[in-house]
Amino acid sequence: MGLHSDSITEVTGSGPARGACGARQSARRYAERWHPPLKLPYPWGSLLDAGPGESVPIPSRGTWVPTNLPRGHTPNTTEDPEMQIGIAQLAQRYGYGDMTEAQVYDEEIRSTILADELGYDQVGMVEHHFEDYAACPDNFVYLAHLAPKTRRIKLMTSAVIVPWNLQPLRVAEKAALLDMLSGGRLILGLGRGLARREYDQFGIPMAESRGRYDEAVPMILNALETGVMKAHEGTYFKQPEAPLRPRPTRSFKGRTMQVAMSGDSIQEAAKLGLKMLQFSYKDPATHKDEVKAYASAFREHHHAAPPIPFFIDFMVCDDNADRAQENAVKYVRTYLMSLITHYEMMGDHFPQGYEEYGQNAKALAGAGLDAIAEAYVAGQTWGTPQQILEKVEARRQTIGDYDAMYVVRFAGAPYEVVERSLRIFATKVMPELKSWNIPTHMAA
Repeated sequence: MGLHSDSITEVTGSGPARGACGARQSARRYAERWHPPLKLPYPWGSLLDAGPGESVPIPSRGTWVPTNLPRGHTPNTTEDPEMQIGIAQLAQRYGYGDMTEAQVYDEEIRSTILADELGYDQVGMVEHHFEDYAACPDNFVYLAHLAPKTRRIKLMTSAVIVPWNLQPLRVAEKAALLDMLSGGRLILGLGRGLARREYDQFGIPMAESRGRYDEAVPMILNALETGVMKAHEGTYFKQPEAPLRPRPTRSFKGRTMQVAMSGDSIQEAAKLGLKMLQFSYKDPATHKDEVKAYASAFREHHHAAPPIPFFIDFMVCDDNADRAQENAVKYVRTYLMSLITHYEMMGDHFPQGYEEYGQNAKALAGAGLDAIAEAYVAGQTWGTPQQILEKVEARRQTIGDYDAMYVVRFAGAPYEVVERSLRIFATKVMPELKSWNIPTHMAA
């Protein structure tokens, strides 16, 4: 499988980082010459819509003020014009041979402690079950373990899969406890799940996921703001009034977001007033259209400026351009194969509520795995510090400002590759990105 004929090195050069000016001057020609060679039809990008999760805001960054959230759930209005940059984790054993699960977690914990020391803003962990694709059955427990090992990094559930946690009350209780123990560092991410295998093993009809999620999330958000889960009689949940113990110690306003890759999830995120998170594997024009759709719906529901989106990329950062490309091609492609297998993305099983995934399965089969992998690899954030700066700026020219999280440990990448990416990015990329004065929200 070959990359696009114009290599990153040919387009941008591989010299030392030239800063924002150099990145912006070369971003246009980069964008023109280094788009993924295949524009996969929507909703290819929606395949992780539920996989790490559907809901998350940043304590110091929420500036949107929706008007129809559950009682008391009004996000922060503090302006802090600085790009948020974090790491996302999978607890993935796929691609790591005979590595034990204890070793998997040891590497994830080590990378979190390092990220905290290097100044990354948040760490996020998924919820997944039963397979080596990702194996964190309770991200609240994992993040509680991280809390005393770190000093300042925010702790994100990315995400709690609400339909698999059968009682919304338990999600609210665990969120309140973790937030108290961590000193208010929790960022609450909520999702609805996509893998048929996980739904089947929990004994929950996958077709109920949207209804369960949409009914439970307002209950959870309201309970975290008021300290009480109100009595509720709904389609899926019958809940007598119940106080949260421990009581929430601070508001969760500005600390919730939602992964939104499919049309219904985009609309739901806007309706709930949640910051939108997207995974970077669509062509830039499609991402732009979806950000615009979210912003339009947000303004319609809340009559306020929408928050800028969050993007998650797979990242390899290296001073050596050839080594960065070699590792990106090898490990990102391997990860993609794990993802397609876990979610059965070419299957014909997608039920009501997942119609876009069914359409996508046909598009994937028609495109072929090599073309899909080539496009996917090209769309991620990898290269030298200067190449990464140019990629970020090229995306901003298309979709506007955004916050970012990067997956650095995945699909067999050795820890030395993980650590090198974290350190070089933190010292040679992050300071430049932080200087760009990224606003917290789009235009009203």
